[in-house]
Amino acid sequence: MFFPFHDDNPTRRVAWVTYVIIALNAMIFLWFNYLPAKEKESVILRRGFVPARVGQIFHQKPIVESKMIPVFSPFFGKRVVRHDLIFPPDRKAIFISTITSLFLHGSWMHLIGNMWFLWIFGTNVEDRLGHGPFLFFYLLGGIFASIFHWTIDMGSFAPVIGASGAVAAVLGAYAITWPWARVHTLVFLFVFVTIIEVPALLVLGIWFAVQLMEGHAQLALNTSGGVAWWAHVGGFLVGMAMMPFLDVLMNGRRSQQSKTVPPAETPQ
Repeated sequence: MFFPFHDDNPTRRVAWVTYVIIALNAMIFLWFNYLPAKEKESVILRRGFVPARVGQIFHQKPIVESKMIPVFSPFFGKRVVRHDLIFPPDRKAIFISTITSLFLHGSWMHLIGNMWFLWIFGTNVEDRLGHGPFLFFYLLGGIFASIFHWTIDMGSFAPVIGASGAVAAVLGAYAITWPWARVHTLVFLFVFVTIIEVPALLVLGIWFAVQLMEGHAQLALNTSGGVAWWAHVGGFLVGMAMMPFLDVLMNGRRSQQSKTVPPAETPQ
């Protein structure tokens, strides 16, 4: 197991957008965490991305999903009751959910994991693209990640929440732009813990491989819900594809120097 915690890739300006995104996610989580359980479920269903609802954009019909929920009563003991979830055909809400889902998290670990990777790798991508273009890149990466997840599991009623897809796009952008940047990484091997410096391409490549394997395992088991592995895969690939284009658009040309190991300094 490995855990990146710092990179040696300097930036020229303060990554205000990255820090605002992190703060906004934290504040929304604090608000969400103190909601009653029923209201939490309502927020997740309305503001999370539900793949099965995409079809409503075209047929404009309500969708009803029936769930069997265990109920405990002191008089009747445990019994199972049917609970119907009704999804209205609201096109605007469906489109908006691809954005709002990026700012909802189910647990502290879910939030911290996403924001930690964004803090390490997002600052350099924002520095390279600029504040406005980076925000556009982040949101569009998250939207395409949700679409990629939908292509894999179109009929799923499990709401997708979390910034993972957008953060994955940032990781893909970093991997293709600074593959040889040194990343300080904690490595856990049984009871031993050590710190090593490895190229970003290795760290992010291993991360991507894990998402790909978990996604294939989910398909093989024919399960839905849980972790949206294919949103991670899609976000990473979209980030790799978008970054060169935006880099050329914003900077006029791609710096080849950033993709090679810096030459040694010559003595004066």
